Amino acid sequence: MESLITRRALLGHGAGLGLTWAWPRWAPAVGRTPRRSLVVVWLAGGPSQVETWDPHPKLAAGAGPAPIDTRVEGLRISGLFPQVAEQVHKLSVIRSLVSKEGDHERATHYVKTGYRPEPTARHPALTAAVARVRPSALEIPDHVTLGASPWPAWGGFLGPRYDAFKVFEPGGQLTNLRSPIDDPDRRTRRRRGLEAVTRAFESGRRSAVADTRHEETIRRAERMMGSEQVRAFRLDDEPADVRRRYGDSRFGRGCLVARRLVERGVPAVEVSANGFDAHVACFEAHRDLARTVDPALASLIADLDARDLLRTTVLLCIGEFGRTPRLNGFDGRDHWPRGFACLVGGGGLRAGQLIGATDPEGRGRAPVAAVPVEDLTATVLAALAIDPEDTLSTPAGRPVPLSAGHPLRRLR
Repeated sequence: MESLITRRALLGHGAGLGLTWAWPRWAPAVGRTPRRSLVVVWLAGGPSQVETWDPHPKLAAGAGPAPIDTRVEGLRISGLFPQVAEQVHKLSVIRSLVSKEGDHERATHYVKTGYRPEPTARHPALTAAVARVRPSALEIPDHVTLGASPWPAWGGFLGPRYDAFKVFEPGGQLTNLRSPIDDPDRRTRRRRGLEAVTRAFESGRRSAVADTRHEETIRRAERMMGSEQVRAFRLDDEPADVRRRYGDSRFGRGCLVARRLVERGVPAVEVSANGFDAHVACFEAHRDLARTVDPALASLIADLDARDLLRTTVLLCIGEFGRTPRLNGFDGRDHWPRGFACLVGGGGLRAGQLIGATDPEGRGRAPVAAVPVEDLTATVLAALAIDPEDTLSTPAGRPVPLSAGHPLRRLR
């Protein structure tokens, strides 16, 4: 298990020696931290590492097209993703992620938060934590999820304010952003009437009403409705060739909107693609999904890099677990949290790294250079200039570290 020495231990050791050097380059420089963003590309259902970033062509279990070379020496990925293969050198591949959760909902919680589910508190998704720690001054939400997935990113114990703003059909006109009343005077009268009702309701209930954040929600909604920044969610001003490159699909449009939101400075975005729970005909399912995911993901990587956004944006492509290396009786693959893969990069992380190796025979052997899920979340936070050991408070006042893991040395 690769890890860095913790920030507190390092600073304490330095202070004890009378030294003034600082924590490594991932530490935020006070007053000089550039605006950073996190984009999570979520492959819902548990993508097969064999049909994506960790092919095993010499085994019967590795059915599918021949793996293809990338610009990283020794790194080959599934032939289903030729466009990603041209861009993946700008990121790194981890093939040895390990989790103790094999149920979809619990595993999603674990990977999205870095914490296993517990009964006393629901941890916030990593994207929600980033939005909380690195808020912007934008008039549009700081935390957005694009596309449909069973469990879109949530605020957890941070409260519903940090739940992701959900856009199920990216790229078009957002719903409920225009008042059905065109007359400005009539809108003003209605607003005053609402304020009068609100004041009457607040009488004797100020504390309870404050907890609902009703007035704050109205103010934020009105500010967003009147902002030109909402155009970041629309694609009508994007050139036709750019839209074709990403693909005219929910996922393709979501990736393009994600790029536009990052350009605006939105700190946390999730884009979802569904359908990876392939217990039957795994190769065929991944082949069909790759036709959508490959051009969109490759275009997102290329555009972030070309626009100098990859330097300050961490891109993580992952699902809740992998699939069994061995095929079942239906030519499918079952749940496999004991060695799965992801793509991660940007934000100053080293590119072109290949970390870990899995057991291609599926006999239960641990992967080489195993990476716990919490170490991945710590790595992402550190790349965003956020100390993984910083804490958030639950409603009961319990301090909870942003991550229980340690950033990976190989990606420094």
